[in-house]
Amino acid sequence: MMRFIVGTGLSGQGVFLVDGEWAWNLTAIDGRVGTDLRPLIEGSVDLNSLAGQKNKVDAEPVTSLTPGLPVIRPGKIICLGLNYVDHIKEGGYDVPVYPALFMRCTTSMIPAGAPMVRPSCSEQLDYEAELMVIIGKGGKHISEKDALDHVFGYTLFNDGSVREYQRKTHQWTPGKNFDATGPIGPVIVTPDELPEGADGLKIESRVGTEILQSATTSDMLWSVARTIATVSEFSTLEPGDLLAMGTPPGVGHAKKPPRWLRPGETVEVEIEGIGICANPIVAEEDQVTTEAAE
Repeated sequence: MMRFIVGTGLSGQGVFLVDGEWAWNLTAIDGRVGTDLRPLIEGSVDLNSLAGQKNKVDAEPVTSLTPGLPVIRPGKIICLGLNYVDHIKEGGYDVPVYPALFMRCTTSMIPAGAPMVRPSCSEQLDYEAELMVIIGKGGKHISEKDALDHVFGYTLFNDGSVREYQRKTHQWTPGKNFDATGPIGPVIVTPDELPEGADGLKIESRVGTEILQSATTSDMLWSVARTIATVSEFSTLEPGDLLAMGTPPGVGHAKKPPRWLRPGETVEVEIEGIGICANPIVAEEDQVTTEAAE
């Protein structure tokens, strides 16, 4: 049972083992751990042995950590677009018999805590609270009954979507891949920390006291195991690949009037047993102005 945060703390950059309010820099114990989860995912370092040596370094407060990306360069980021029935209905789609899948690029991804950027070309920046699966053991044609053996851990994801561009074409790629719109992390938990397949967990998004989405992962049409099996039919899954499990109802474009994320707000995604992913919203034009001034 382990929890991790990748990032920078008082002891420098590394992979931190987390227990309650405290964290230990595993990279400072063994440099082979590196600065993201990949060496641990690939088994380059014995994790249990490493965890037993945590007292070789000073504990530091979790609040002192600045999160980074759990996997800096994942081979694939595959997302489910329609995986909760009520979300499918609010979007005006028919319930699919095969999952709606799309991919995100690495430049769209940011760590928890980093600014989530509303692009200058559209105000329609929407939120999507999601469970994210980090693949441990790779494979092709993975059976559903064996699929959960291929999970390294679970984390949080906000599938920020620029709806105006998502609907410019039947392909969702533009609206799902604006720079700095996909927060992930900060906490990664191993599967033994959660119910099997991360089932039955409360999932929520909010801005301040305003609850935007609230549901449970048991409402997913495609479970984690079924998703891994389905994706591995057409694509070889590799260690460090990311699978985003879709969002529940309550997204901004379906509200009347639509509820877009606004600069100055902080959006939070929370999943029971994992934690909170919080990111401030900034306007692209303000960010460019600030960077130019510096």
